[in-house]
Amino acid sequence: YHTMKLHEIAELLSGELTLPEFAGKEISGIGKIESAGENEITFIANPVYEKYFSGTSAGCVIVSKKFNAALYQRLDDRELPLIRVEDPYLSFLTLLDILSPQTELQKVGIDETAVISDTAEISSDEVRIGAHCFIGAKAKIGARVSVLPNTVILAGSEIADDVLIYPNVTIYQGTKIGKRVIIHSGTVIGSDGFGQAKNPDGTFQKIPQKGIVVIEDDVEIGSNCSIDRATMGETIIRRGVKLDNMIQIAHNVEIGENTVIAAQSGVAGSTKIGSNCMIGGKVGIVGHITICDNVILTAATNVSKSITTPGMYSGYRSQPMRAELRQEATIRALNKKKP
Repeated sequence: YHTMKLHEIAELLSGELTLPEFAGKEISGIGKIESAGENEITFIANPVYEKYFSGTSAGCVIVSKKFNAALYQRLDDRELPLIRVEDPYLSFLTLLDILSPQTELQKVGIDETAVISDTAEISSDEVRIGAHCFIGAKAKIGARVSVLPNTVILAGSEIADDVLIYPNVTIYQGTKIGKRVIIHSGTVIGSDGFGQAKNPDGTFQKIPQKGIVVIEDDVEIGSNCSIDRATMGETIIRRGVKLDNMIQIAHNVEIGENTVIAAQSGVAGSTKIGSNCMIGGKVGIVGHITICDNVILTAATNVSKSITTPGMYSGYRSQPMRAELRQEATIRALNKKKP
């Protein structure tokens, strides 16, 4: 289903088509508002992009119900139909799945070069296992799982239904992964936590890491992330968590439901992060602390103690954002004073 008429799109999105005479116009793709063609549909979800409305060549624009087209003078005489919806961005995502469907990443079946233990349990329901994959003893692979080439799944790991694992992922022994999880290339799940005991002579002795990693349903993990196994017990990534690329999650960390973490952030051992938190890029969080639900950490914030009150925090030593901004303003004012 690669083309749709505008009236079909409006019905799908529960939207209002502003020019009914265009109801039969066919749309064959989605484009950016700056470059979309006459047979493509685009959208405006951020006011920053409203400036492109006057010159867009798109065949239709998805906009919010509050968008005022009369404020923008079109650069040509062509009438431009709109579809007004409650949330243009979510509507765009819905349409994207239909007009730009995911190509098949891996054929159904097991590639002849894959190495699979005789004791592994592989579902017979549309499992895809790519070239040069390794699946260890007593591992369990659920229905409709896709394991792309060169991925390693070590002994005793359990992968639930509808999981997508991109190439070159390494999943250590005993890891448990829930339904509909997506794991991007280069990520390592279940590597040893960083546990070292200092001996009297100054050398370090490795502390055995005997726990596992548990990843619940509907989690997405970006490329080149490292999620360490627990020293004892579990490192837990709760349902609906989304991790960007290049994130370090240390041993025995717990991340609450629907929390999102941006790239290059790191969480030290045994810290517990609540649900519905938003953590910006390059955030550093020390170990053995707790962050409550509904906390926002702005980019490059360093968290050195527990946060018990929801809100927005920032700064080299995290504090409520308003306090950090007041301090910065005070310092700037001091610099402006004459000696």
